[in-house]
Amino acid sequence: MTTRFIGIKEFRANISKFATSPQRRTQRLILMRNQKPIFEIKPLTARDANIESLLLRLKKSEEDIKAGRYYTQAEVMKMVGNNR
Repeated sequence: MTTRFIGIKEFRANISKFATSPQRRTQRLILMRNQKPIFEIKPLTARDANIESLLLRLKKSEEDIKAGRYYTQAEVMKMVGNNR
């Protein structure tokens, strides 16, 4: 993966160009302000997006469990009509 250093003003002026170029060239961008790095922008792969989505759903699930919004296995079995 290549790295490119750009100023924050250049990034703001050409954001649409930069939004497509890292995907094509697997290039990460380091945004600079006053010769100091402030942000790193790198392409998000489909795998990375899926992992982030999964982590968000797991966090919500944990919050639901803590709030008591869940069903036990016996309750689910009763709902679907399998009374074992």
